[in-house]
This record gives sequence, structure tokens and C-alpha cells, in this order.
Amino acid sequence: MGARVLAEQLPLPVSLPARLPAAAAQLLGQAHRGLAEAAVCPDPGWRYATAHLAALRGAAAVLAARTRPEAGRRRPRSAWVLIGQVAPELGEWAAFFAAGAAKRAAAEAGLRHAVTEREADDLVRDAGEFLAVAEACLGQRPAPVREPESPRESPRESSRRVTHLRPATPRRASPVPPSPADEPGR
Repeated sequence: MGARVLAEQLPLPVSLPARLPAAAAQLLGQAHRGLAEAAVCPDPGWRYATAHLAALRGAAAVLAARTRPEAGRRRPRSAWVLIGQVAPELGEWAAFFAAGAAKRAAAEAGLRHAVTEREADDLVRDAGEFLAVAEACLGQRPAPVREPESPRESPRESSRRVTHLRPATPRRASPVPPSPADEPGR
């Protein structure tokens, strides 16, 4: 059944037209606005949820550009599962964001300790990187990413800062605790 479902999904050729379908362009715009909103949100839970939603809209844009709607009614499937099938080059990103879906749900439910400040800040950065990669997959120039001084800087302040593009690779390095030899006084 899995091969049949994929065949009915009708992936479009990877060589896309110069102009994106309107739905894909609209979803990318919504993703960028959501990411900008997440960058200035003071609450880490909402910052995390908003950044995750921005990434989800980026994935939906890729799906809108690369697939046609399925015939008939089917059981809803995760965009992250579909993106791994339709755009295998985004499979690692899809797995990463799918793993964060439960944390996003907890944050949206208002659980105060569901997300730390650092997790929220990291997800805002990761969602920005994912959007740049998704746009590159669609043959679009990645939108410039504004780097706020702090995650909660006002949009007016962040718009005055110089913009640059983020690298298009996920970072997953974990901090290494200092060894006892590195501690002062030893």
C-alpha cells in the first residue's frame, strides 16, 4: 500500500519552474513571518511553538510545490513523513522537527517547563536554517535572516541590524563539559 500511496502523491519533477506555485509562495511568506514573530516572542514556550510552526509551513511549501493532491479521501499524514518521501534531501530535517512535535504540543498547552530558553532559541535558529534549505530545494534564493541582538529584541530594532544568510546545515554539537584539568585552581 505504501508504494501505491506514493504513486498517487504524484511527485513533480525536481526541475521546478522559475515561478513557485502561489500556494507554495504564500506558505513561505507565512513561514518567514512566523519565524520573525518567534524571534521576538518573550515566552520560550510560545517562541518554540511559533518557530516549529514556521518550519512546518516551510515543509508545506515544499509539498505544495512538489506534489499534486491525492485523489479521494485519505487518512491525514504528518507533513514531516511526507516531506521525507517527497524531498529525501530534507529527510534529516524532517526527522528533527518530527521529534520536536510533542514538545511543541506541550508548549502550546501552556506547560511552563516544557521548553527552556535555550531550546527555544536553538529552534528559532534551526527553523531559519531549515527555511533556507527548503527555499534552496525549491530553486529560490533564501530570504535574508535578520539576527536580533537578543531573541526578544523588538522588530524595529532588529530591522536596523545587518542581515546575512545562515549556513544550510544542521548543527547538533552538544557542549562538552570541562575536564577537571581545565578548572581554575587545580
